Amino acid sequence: MTSQTTSQFAKPRIDVRALLGLYDPADTTDWGPIRAAQLNAGSQLAVFMLAANVLGAALVTLNFAHLIPVWQLASWGALVAAVGVAVAFRRLSARHRTERAASLKDVRDTMLDGVALGAVWSIAPLLFGIQADAGATLGLWAVVAILIAASAVAMAALPLATIIFMAMLGGSVAALTWLSLSPTLSAAWMLFTTLLIVACYSRGKALVVIRANELALTERDETVSLLLREFEDKAADWLWETDAQRRVIRANPRFAVSLGVDPKAINGMPFLQVLAGPAWESGDFAPGLRDMADRLKKREAFRDLLLPVKVEGVERWWEMTGSPRFGEDGAFCGFRGVGSDVTEARESASKISRMARYDSLTGLPNRLLINETLALAMAEADKWSSRCAFMMIDLDRFKAVNDTLGHPVGDRLLMRVSERLKQLMSAKEMIGRLGGDEFAVVVRDATDTAAVERLAQTIIGVLSQPYEVDAHTLFIGASVGLAMGPRDGRTAEMLIRSADLALYRSKDAGGGAYHAYEPELHTQAEERRVLEMALRAALENDQFHLLYQPVVQAGTGALMGFEALLRWTHPEHGNISPAKFVPLAEEARLIAPIGEWVLRNACMEAARWDSPIRVAVNVSPEQLHNPAFASFVATALQDSGLRPERLELEVTESVFMREGTAAVQTLEMILDLGVRLSLDDFGTGYSSLGYLSRTRFSSIKVDRSFVQGASKGSKEAIAIIRAVVALADSLGMATTAEGVETEDEHRMIQALGCTKVQGYYFGRPLPVLEARGLATRESGGTSVAA
Repeated sequence: MTSQTTSQFAKPRIDVRALLGLYDPADTTDWGPIRAAQLNAGSQLAVFMLAANVLGAALVTLNFAHLIPVWQLASWGALVAAVGVAVAFRRLSARHRTERAASLKDVRDTMLDGVALGAVWSIAPLLFGIQADAGATLGLWAVVAILIAASAVAMAALPLATIIFMAMLGGSVAALTWLSLSPTLSAAWMLFTTLLIVACYSRGKALVVIRANELALTERDETVSLLLREFEDKAADWLWETDAQRRVIRANPRFAVSLGVDPKAINGMPFLQVLAGPAWESGDFAPGLRDMADRLKKREAFRDLLLPVKVEGVERWWEMTGSPRFGEDGAFCGFRGVGSDVTEARESASKISRMARYDSLTGLPNRLLINETLALAMAEADKWSSRCAFMMIDLDRFKAVNDTLGHPVGDRLLMRVSERLKQLMSAKEMIGRLGGDEFAVVVRDATDTAAVERLAQTIIGVLSQPYEVDAHTLFIGASVGLAMGPRDGRTAEMLIRSADLALYRSKDAGGGAYHAYEPELHTQAEERRVLEMALRAALENDQFHLLYQPVVQAGTGALMGFEALLRWTHPEHGNISPAKFVPLAEEARLIAPIGEWVLRNACMEAARWDSPIRVAVNVSPEQLHNPAFASFVATALQDSGLRPERLELEVTESVFMREGTAAVQTLEMILDLGVRLSLDDFGTGYSSLGYLSRTRFSSIKVDRSFVQGASKGSKEAIAIIRAVVALADSLGMATTAEGVETEDEHRMIQALGCTKVQGYYFGRPLPVLEARGLATRESGGTSVAA
């Protein structure tokens, strides 16, 4: 407040352009009232300047009466009077409008006044003076000198208009003097005019500074009055004073009222006794009171000293400030200071601190308090050469609860989870919520590693038990990442990072387990980061290409189509497996632009095939949840010229697990285009028969894991394939078996009733040109199996 107020009321810095009315500075000074003062000062002397102009014109007329025709002098005098009246009238009429504040335009328009008066007065020396003798010239010089001097004094409040008038009139007289008298006198006249211009500017600046200071003083007085009124209304502070023996003297009424006692009763009492209250007899003083006693004893000033005070049996918190007093002879006289009751402010600060450090939903410590607690645990472990631990907990399958039952049920489930976790914590552990479905445990003493690992296992087991929420029986699980400090991180941030990497490992393993941090996890994370950076540039740098794997008819081996498979060749890392970069692309939200590139290029290539062979393209769930994807499919077909029935989009069952999205509507729009749909990896995921019956799929793909299992005699795999074939037949769909690599597998799949097959037995994924050649041969009747 002090520095801000000081700068606000400092002496204003006057900008030359602002003074002249050419510029509106963006500083703290309000120029509206200052410009109003300039205009009002000019209007006050408007009549005076009108009289000076008329009188001056009359004197000039008399001066040239014997040399210039009367009609010319009369015409010029009338012109001077008309311009003078117009200027005076305009300035007087604007007084009501610019009384309190004026705009930059108001001041800038006065320039026209100076130009008009300067122009009509310049006629006298430039037109009449040329025909005059030396005496008439000197007479004109005297009149103009008086007029310019009067303007410099009277109209200095409007320096722009006045300086223009003086410069024009002074310049014209100087020109006359140069021509009729001598260059020396002309130079003297120019010097005289320049000095008057400088004087006019200085006077105008002084008037502006005075007005600016008046405004600043007024504002300061208003601010001080406001602060005093606020102080009186709140009545929150009081004065206190002691003598050299630390006894209360001249007890302030507010001080006594705050203590709940009579002011006369505490006069002469020891100051510390007054503050200690009932604790004075027992000697059980608060630390703040002991600190104050020490400062009073040493005669040291103190500030914002916080201490508890009992007022009518209720504990209040006071903030005390004091300084020693010394007499004129330097002798110590006692202390004087100010006290404030900050109980409410302290309670508010405590509430704010709690809100900032505790989760509003579960009541558990939040990320801020977790980080602070972990930092303290790390410091203690470093101090005593011991160990601490940090666990990150992520709930498995919690997102499915939110998506299917809604966030209110999810919030109540999180509260049940937090209750279970709190029951597992001992005095040396703290559980908190990081956000969403992530929790964390700080283990202050982790010298017993086996006990920490048992706690991690217990957490997983307890959280995996069923929950009853709103008549729903919910099953979730938990994954845990564990890091030990300071072994796995010298700082809290590093330990959290290590636990996060360990948690990532647990999630990758399928969840429901815990993993401790290992140094290679950091290496893997760095490799993943580098790979993600390379992936972001892969599309732009044209590093992707497509291979096409044949899909044939199970009975005849005739080519039915190709499945477009994405491949990535990096200039440094070489060929990167789709199993490695596709999940990374989905996680980094890059799968949509990559998927669009695949679809666009696959359609372009399929349009080049002469035969009506289809092309199948895998589509990510993220693409289908975008309502604009159907429009992109239509655009890709139109740009390539491929008929819609020759395009088959392969989707997985996971696309139907997100409630409240546009996936089903997007699929319906795609089907309306005439595009075929295939359900990929059926039986490996959620297997929702409801979505299968409601969506118009043209085929179901049997995963290669069932094909390989059936080839090894697995009864379960054979039963699943038969069930999928029977289901597809009843719904009018074809079945495609993936991963057929031998003739025996082909015969088995054919016997089980699959209508289409693909795999290495019929061909590996082919480059573009080879796939194009195979499609051309197929159109001539050649079988792929042949």
